[in-house]
Amino acid sequence: MSLLDMMRASPVIPVIAIDDLAHAVPLARALCAGGIRVLEVTLRTAHGLPAIRAIAQEVPQAIVGVGTLTRPEEFVAARDAGAVFGVSPGLTENLAAAAKSSGLPLLPGVMTPSEAMAAREHGFVQQKLFPAMQAGGIGMLNALAGPLGDITFCPTGGISLDSAPGFLACRNVACVGGSWLTPKEAMQAGDWAHIEALARAAAALRK
Repeated sequence: MSLLDMMRASPVIPVIAIDDLAHAVPLARALCAGGIRVLEVTLRTAHGLPAIRAIAQEVPQAIVGVGTLTRPEEFVAARDAGAVFGVSPGLTENLAAAAKSSGLPLLPGVMTPSEAMAAREHGFVQQKLFPAMQAGGIGMLNALAGPLGDITFCPTGGISLDSAPGFLACRNVACVGGSWLTPKEAMQAGDWAHIEALARAAAALRK
């Protein structure tokens, strides 16, 4: 499955921060049950890599990726844990090289036309507009669609269930990233039924 196929598999990719490793598998199962199979488990907590490994081993229907890649050495570690794609908040020469050498498909973060063009020069034509709202949101995406029409975006940052349809209507958007699918209160309470319901609402946003 190509990175573009993964992006098109779910209208929303949940951005997940795991504070308790025991939450990883039931969370992934709840999201998949609701129709959201593509998951971005971030490295923002110490449980990121163990959570990826647990989900990859125990939830085979999930397409699990790694988020918040900011250091070259993280690519191989994430790939070996079971991640099948990576997401970064930005792109550097070293990160581009690490992505290529590891073989882990990367969705690099960009915020400006120059950054998008630089990422494309490295071979990345699927990109994350981040932070999406601060970068100009829907207006920016529509403006980029003309001169950079070969780039497909996953806008992430400040997007909600209410605003997601507007982003998904953009011709250069395959999916959006969002943290609203995994509210901390529901995770701490083990309210997987609530998270499954949020996933069902998100899955219904498919173009």
